[in-house]
Amino acid sequence: MELGSGGMEAPGSPPGGVGGSPGSRRPWDIFSAWLQCVCVVTFDLELGQAMELVYPQDIRITEKEKTSICYLSFPDSYSGRLGDTQFTFRMRRSVGQRSCQFQEDEKYNREAPVTLQVRIPSRSNLTEGNAIEDPHQEDPLDHPWHITGIHELDLFRSLQSVLMNLQLLWELVLLGEPLVVMAPSPTISSEIVLALTGCISPLKFYSDFRPYFTIHDSEFKEYTTRTQAPPSLLLGVTNPFFIKTLQHWPHILRVGEPRMSGDLPKQIKLKKMTKLKILDTKAGMYTSYKPYLHKDKTVMKQLLKGLQKTLPSSTLSSILRRHLFELTQSFILPVERYMGSLMPHYSSITAWKNPPQVRPFQQEELMKTLEHTGPQLGSGIKGDWMGLYRRFLKSPHFEGWYRQKQREMSQRLETQHLQVICEANIAEWIKNKSEVEIVDLVLKLRDKLLRAHRQHLPVSATSLQRLGCHIDAVICSLPEDLQSILHPN
Repeated sequence: MELGSGGMEAPGSPPGGVGGSPGSRRPWDIFSAWLQCVCVVTFDLELGQAMELVYPQDIRITEKEKTSICYLSFPDSYSGRLGDTQFTFRMRRSVGQRSCQFQEDEKYNREAPVTLQVRIPSRSNLTEGNAIEDPHQEDPLDHPWHITGIHELDLFRSLQSVLMNLQLLWELVLLGEPLVVMAPSPTISSEIVLALTGCISPLKFYSDFRPYFTIHDSEFKEYTTRTQAPPSLLLGVTNPFFIKTLQHWPHILRVGEPRMSGDLPKQIKLKKMTKLKILDTKAGMYTSYKPYLHKDKTVMKQLLKGLQKTLPSSTLSSILRRHLFELTQSFILPVERYMGSLMPHYSSITAWKNPPQVRPFQQEELMKTLEHTGPQLGSGIKGDWMGLYRRFLKSPHFEGWYRQKQREMSQRLETQHLQVICEANIAEWIKNKSEVEIVDLVLKLRDKLLRAHRQHLPVSATSLQRLGCHIDAVICSLPEDLQSILHPN
């Protein structure tokens, strides 16, 4: 499949893409904001890859794009397995709408990745009627949809061969370090990469990740160049060629097919980067990174007990997921508390002044706070927690988390200020005010009301209605000439 970015319009769709009336739009016209087209590529032993079908048929694809799609669709190996297949799509959302339909995106919003997990059905699942072409069918895209999180996978099975180095991997992911996962198959590389992106929950993963990367991907040169440092990225690969081209990456996890050694699969050992060989590289965690925290043996004991009791993999995954969740939560909670302390007190918010500002974030102030409230005081895991915090504050995950918190706090202040205004006695306030001050108040209140609707602020409909009545009452107190300007209808 060839994916398009947000804002893409398919040829023949009504102006504005998804902006036409529901009755005049086909389901594909709506979905084209997410997907450019679907391509079916076949492989001929004599001719090679060939594009057999493109849907919608009127989509224009350049020869360069056709060649790229055909290369990327080439299977890494023969697979005769039957049943459903799950694919993970990552859609890079552009900052604004494209001006040209096939123009290359030069920038995209890395803070807003969209991830879908879809099931590709077999031919037996299809009915004789084509639902896409049925204009009378209810459009499922007109309603909110819950998309199952891709990280809800079998965590234990995905990470079973790296459990002894889980603490180290957790730190690398938390700090947004560049990490390559070299695996024998796309399935294994994808599962490990996706499992690692979810191991820092409830903290959102803000770096980039590629579960299965090939030499035909457009970022190949960017990721293999030695002229600049590798980006903050989790990269899953299978081609042995990458052992040479990615040798300069600081952290490389090489895994093989899981082999049982007692109750657990044979565990990946920690190895120095100098041991990484281009030919016949053995499985191992190749890195010079020294973890800040000591290994936590508690979770390994729990997993071994579970294996001895023959607990199902889903239960072992729950144990592992809870351990990682609590570890990340204990790490980020003190920073959350510090951010909360930067919020102005509700009593300092008044209706007749702009809302107070959030106090600026001070790293050293946070570090002093962490000395008395950090997880090192109650956690059973020992180590250099303060050093880990200092490194984390330079990571993309902290940057993304901090920006999100800033937005949330600003929105909370906006909401509180609006609530105070709704409860204020505006009629009393305007008694001794000039016409200029009153008109200025009307404009500010209208702006507040507009932003409340646009930002979907959590303010009750009753409060917003009361604010609208306040605005009308204030306008009615003005001379008729001003009323006609402010209330033209």
